[in-house]
Amino acid sequence: VQLQASGGGSAQAGASLRLSCEASGRTFSRYVMAWFRQDTGNVRTVVAAVPPTSWNGASTYYADSVKDRFTVSRDNAKNTVFLQMNNLKPDDSAVYYCAASDAHFSDYWNEAMYIYWGQGTQVTVSS
Repeated sequence: VQLQASGGGSAQAGASLRLSCEASGRTFSRYVMAWFRQDTGNVRTVVAAVPPTSWNGASTYYADSVKDRFTVSRDNAKNTVFLQMNNLKPDDSAVYYCAASDAHFSDYWNEAMYIYWGQGTQVTVSS
């Protein structure tokens, strides 16, 4: 599986950006898909995650810092996962990565479980 992220850029605080991540291959729907971000301190943390289609539990996860502002969604027909980012803040500035995992969704937080990564897209939010 190859992941191609796009949609990053520069924005003013309060604006919106939408990230996209298109996956190659035919098994996209079976993967947990997540967005991570890595700040200038090189700390990478999970921002949002969406389970595979077969999952019957909670539908998505969000970090507290982005809850009610960011929305993660997936379109299995297009092999694409999205991250809609609204009301952006300067603290949202980071390189954003999409990632795919075939582990149990309860491990969405564990970076080590993700086996495929996109190339990263820069988001810069100015005040």
